[in-house]
Amino acid sequence: MEKITNRLKEYDSVRNISGPLMLVEGVKGAGYGELVEITTAEGEKRLGRILEIHRQNALVQVFEGTTGLSTSGTKVRFTGKSIDFGVSPGIMGRVFTGMGKVRDGGPAIIPDKYLDINGSPINPTRRDYPSEFIQTGISAIDVLNSLVRGQKLPIFSGAGMPHNLLATQIVKQAKIPSQNKDVKFAVVFAAMGITFEEAEFFINDFRKSGANERSVLFINLADDPPIERLTLPRMALTTAEFLAFEKDMHVLVILTDITNYCEALREVSAARKEVPGRRGYPGYLYTDLSTIYERAGRIKGKKGSITQIPVLTMPEDDKTHPIPDLTGYITEGQIIILRPLHTQGIYPPVDVLPSLSRLKDKGIGAGKTREDHSDVMNQLYAAYAHGKNARELAVVLGESALTDEDILFVKFSDAFEDKFIRQGEYENRTIEESLHIGWELLGMLPTGLLKRVRDEFIEKYYPKNLN
Repeated sequence: MEKITNRLKEYDSVRNISGPLMLVEGVKGAGYGELVEITTAEGEKRLGRILEIHRQNALVQVFEGTTGLSTSGTKVRFTGKSIDFGVSPGIMGRVFTGMGKVRDGGPAIIPDKYLDINGSPINPTRRDYPSEFIQTGISAIDVLNSLVRGQKLPIFSGAGMPHNLLATQIVKQAKIPSQNKDVKFAVVFAAMGITFEEAEFFINDFRKSGANERSVLFINLADDPPIERLTLPRMALTTAEFLAFEKDMHVLVILTDITNYCEALREVSAARKEVPGRRGYPGYLYTDLSTIYERAGRIKGKKGSITQIPVLTMPEDDKTHPIPDLTGYITEGQIIILRPLHTQGIYPPVDVLPSLSRLKDKGIGAGKTREDHSDVMNQLYAAYAHGKNARELAVVLGESALTDEDILFVKFSDAFEDKFIRQGEYENRTIEESLHIGWELLGMLPTGLLKRVRDEFIEKYYPKNLN
């Protein structure tokens, strides 16, 4: 049966309910992604969206979950529009749910406009190449895996490691080293499937540091409907696009935890009885993740930019797991958190050797960071790799098997982890300070071993008093 209500069709032909999904029969004129209003037999209102249309059958994804819904007495209305989010400059400093509702107890937002959360396609020829350095204040990132404005650079972590602490530190410290005081910088922080304690930590930490004034938070708790995790990152990125491309701001987007998003995607896929792909995840996982990650970047003719740092926990610290594996294909590098460094009490426990920033070369050097940046980075990498290899060799064969040069590099690698990688939770190093620490460590080595640094830089920066 159907009746006309406010020029919209309302149906009571719900035939099946499975997990977060609901099947409605006899549907006419509805389309994929359309917003759906659901009224229970008790009068409770819920929202959903169309996942699939087959002939006159519509498969609806219910955001608040299907608990309490029945095939009789449930009314479904198709709104004829996609899910959107009301944006305005007033969203700065506010906290929202995964469905874009106010979560901080403050007044509702009066929007300037409503934007489709799926975003607008960007012509690839209009994309501008990321080339401007972002200072995070963390040496292991700034010097060795530099973040560039418009880049997508994920953090690969594991359960129980301080990735959230690292993410909040980046939020508080990140800035564009620029002489232009008119540069506007904002942060969009999106958390999916986190505990209440974690949410309180994020909100309170941002308030204490004053970072909340330039931040917009989207939070989905672990006990919130998992389906909201599928809309939350798109709400966050829609906000980022508004701030970047309409308000000319440089926006840093942090998404944590992408693993929880993928689990919600798998839950919906299982409810749809789809043939699973790798490890039970849907075959379209790559495509779905790309619709999130590819919304980072710069556009020619626009002053603003969107830089993404997605955070994901690797199940069992496995880099070959589908989530980090596919993320690595789409994004432009990765920051890997190493458990052995964490167990040693080193914060942030960044494993610099397998970590990578593919776009760093365009964002460093004279006029951007410092002329010697590239050489220092290459030499630190080489010396640390030599020291780690020698350290592992000593474990197997004993220190007697090491040459004097090997022993020197082992001492360097120990000092590198202790002084360069290790830094305080509230320690904000400038790029000059980080490079200075790098040169102090290189001062442990004779100049004859610095084969990746040009002579003029050795002459200018090498700490001669340590020679």
